[in-house]
Amino acid sequence: MATRVFGHVTVTTPDLDEPGLYLSHVDTLDSARGIVQDFSFRDADLRSLDLADTQLIAGRIADVRSQRVELQALNLHGVEISGSDLRSVRWSESKLTRVVVRDCKLMGAALDGLVLDDVLFEGCKFDYATFDRMRATGPVAFTGCVLTAAVFSDCDLSDVVFSDCTLRTTEFGGGRYRDTDLRGNDLSTIRGVANLAKVRIDHTQQADLVHALVSELDITVGDD
Repeated sequence: MATRVFGHVTVTTPDLDEPGLYLSHVDTLDSARGIVQDFSFRDADLRSLDLADTQLIAGRIADVRSQRVELQALNLHGVEISGSDLRSVRWSESKLTRVVVRDCKLMGAALDGLVLDDVLFEGCKFDYATFDRMRATGPVAFTGCVLTAAVFSDCDLSDVVFSDCTLRTTEFGGGRYRDTDLRGNDLSTIRGVANLAKVRIDHTQQADLVHALVSELDITVGDD
């Protein structure tokens, strides 16, 4: 069983190279049975990628480029997504378990109602993405991700770790942030500071939060 440690959480990742597991190449992720298992889907240029009510179990998605992505009611278990450029993503009401999303572009993505358990986002670009009603039910980490102007709204990010991420004007709206680990990130331009009750930061980040709050409240600091 492969694991990665980030701060206070340990993420269990897919072990797709285990002995006895053979991944078959597939040309599409559509299936009449609604299940695609032990698969490899890679090197595809698509105009659109539409999936609904589908289970993806034990597989790799790599180097996929799509101009439009619509994903609904998916169940991903033991899946690795890497090196992909997914544009105009609309991803809703899905569950991800033991999933790694690595070196992918999901800029401007709209992610709504995702449930995450043992999920790692690594080196991904989420600029201007919106995360609505996302819920972490197990270990989740964002590491080395760019979240410029991304918005989290009505999410439960309890115990989620953000490590070495770019959080430039990232907005944390109303939600749950108990023990959300923000250590090791520049927090000086984040928004929604007042919502971040009970998060984890280090001593050096206290000044970042003060700067962010002063900026967000448009406070003028001066002697006259």
